[in-house]
Amino acid sequence: MEQIVPAYRGKPQAEKLMFIYSNTFYNLGDYYLAGYQFERFVSSYPLSEKVEEAAYKGAKSYYFLSPRYSLDQTDTYVALEKLQAYINRFPEGEFLPEANKDVAELTNKLEKKSFEIAKQYYHIEDYKAAIKSFDNFILDFPGSEFRMDAYFLRLKAAYDLALRSVNYLVPERLEAAKGYYNSFNRYYSESERKAEADLILQDIEERLQNKQV
Repeated sequence: MEQIVPAYRGKPQAEKLMFIYSNTFYNLGDYYLAGYQFERFVSSYPLSEKVEEAAYKGAKSYYFLSPRYSLDQTDTYVALEKLQAYINRFPEGEFLPEANKDVAELTNKLEKKSFEIAKQYYHIEDYKAAIKSFDNFILDFPGSEFRMDAYFLRLKAAYDLALRSVNYLVPERLEAAKGYYNSFNRYYSESERKAEADLILQDIEERLQNKQV
């Protein structure tokens, strides 16, 4: 194909050959080159009957390049951008259901990475960083399956931060933790974490009461 394609550039057969050429990389699992070649095809032949398939396979190539959640997610962001471009261009497209499934899977991967980073801050007892990371997570992923745990662990991080603070900062930080309890309780008053959250609140209120005596 590498020898044939240049000979037909600018000729009527070039469109078909360019699609086959791009698809060859795709089928061989060389997704960097597949994504690049499919993008070239879409740009060069926007009216082709194969343009939708090329647009989706180009985006799907980046999907395959997305690594497991614990690694750098640069390729995941690129894949989401390409898949969304396909969805926007072909809202009734043949590959729309699969594209939506790909987007959901990649988004979940980003959610998990962000959540695990916040959890890691909590486990190494960097509670300020944990609180900020959980704040960002809740803002960035409002529909996440990890949202309840994020609200609860943010409460725990704030509570633990208060307990490990110098005396004059304790009341203020206990009040902040109480605010995080209220946020948790607003959304998850029926969750399995409720009992533990209530125990934290009880201890917060007792400590605040003792400070006032």
